Formats: sequence, C-alpha cells, structure tokens
Amino acid sequence: MTTENAEATETAAVAEQGAHVAPETASSKKGATPKKGAPKGQKSAKGGKPKATAAATPKKTTPAKKAHKAKKTAKAQEAAGPREGSKKAQVVALLQRKNGATLAEISEQFGWKAWTVRGFMAGAMKKAGYKVESFKSDKGERTYRINP
Repeated sequence: MTTENAEATETAAVAEQGAHVAPETASSKKGATPKKGAPKGQKSAKGGKPKATAAATPKKTTPAKKAHKAKKTAKAQEAAGPREGSKKAQVVALLQRKNGATLAEISEQFGWKAWTVRGFMAGAMKKAGYKVESFKSDKGERTYRINP
C-alpha cells in the first residue's frame, strides 16, 4: 500500500477535523408516515389456527337456548317488583300508602336533594313501569302516590 492510497482511504472514512458535516447514516426502510386523520390499512391476522372446510368439521350444538331461558326468568323476576330492601322498594312502599309520601319525607329518609327525588320519580319509577301520581296536598307540599 502506498501513502497515497492510505491517505485516500483515511479521508473517505473520517471527515477533517473542524468540519461540521454529519456522518452519513444508513437509509431507513420506513415509508412516509400518514397524516393523523388518514384511514389505516387492513391489519393482517396474527397466528391463529387455519380454518377447516365445512365437510371436515362436524356441527356442534350450542347452549344458546338455555341462556335465552335464563334471560326470560330474570326479566320475569324484574317485572315482579324491585329487589327487597333496595331504595326503590322502600320508595315504592312509601308511595303505596293511602296518602302517598311528600317530597320532604322521601328526601329526609334517604338523604336526597329535592331534584334527586324528582329525577327518581320521573326516571327510575317510570322505567320500572310505575304510574306515579304527583299532586299538591292541602298544606301545599308536593306529594307522590302510586295507585294500586
């Protein structure tokens, strides 16, 4: 090797001192990044079992009918009335009295604000299927009642 070849090799690999040039980096193989709102391409499936043909696999029965019966019985129990001891059951008991219950009585017993009681009557009781009658008593208090 001659000194000329050695100098040529050194200068190609190393930049001169004091030069403000970044060394060349290997090109990345990534493409351009899509915009944030751009639609994404389809994802490929990751390792699952290959699907067999219909002739190769025997049909299996599913217990879906049993689950359907369980749902029916749960709905039948719900229709029967609220769960014993729940707040809804306690409010229903108050409203089924002869004179019903005043807004103040309900809010005091449960620690609710007036708007919570009104929302409960309009929302939860209506959703449960109760016809709640609202009226003002002789004293001028808002009173709620369920007619049996």
